[in-house]
This record gives sequence, C-alpha cells and structure tokens, in this order.
Amino acid sequence: MITGDFGQQALISIMSHLVFIALAWWALQAIRLDQLLKPNRVVQARVLYILLSIIIGSAASNFFLDYLLWSQQLPLILQTICLSKI
Repeated sequence: MITGDFGQQALISIMSHLVFIALAWWALQAIRLDQLLKPNRVVQARVLYILLSIIIGSAASNFFLDYLLWSQQLPLILQTICLSKI
C-alpha cells in the first residue's frame, strides 16, 4: 500500500469517528437521562453524555469503516475465486 493511501484512510477514519460521535450526541439528547441521575449532578451528567456519545459513536463508526473495507475487498475475493476455477 502506498503511504498516501494510509493518510487518506486515517483522514476518513478520523472524520467518520467525529461524525458518528456527533450523531450519537445528538441522538442522546432525545433521552431523558436527567430522570435517572441524582439532582444537582450537572457535571457528571455531561461527562456521562460525552462518554456514551464516544462509546456509541465509535462502535457505529467502526462498523461503518469495517463495512467499507469489506465492500472494497469483496471484488478481490470474487476475482480470486473466478481465477482459481480457470
């Protein structure tokens, strides 16, 4: 693999993680976690939202990036199978 490809892949991974973390943060705003938390624990609630956003966003981003990688590798697998039959 060429060095430029690693840079491009790193940029895509970083952007994917940031987008999915932001999306998870946005989605978590619909949940009323304040009812589950103790009163006057604003800082802890915000940290919890941030950590949950990172966990959910990273998991979703990893799934997306794995799916992208597999879809790029699929033609190579099919090509190998077709060549082995010849």
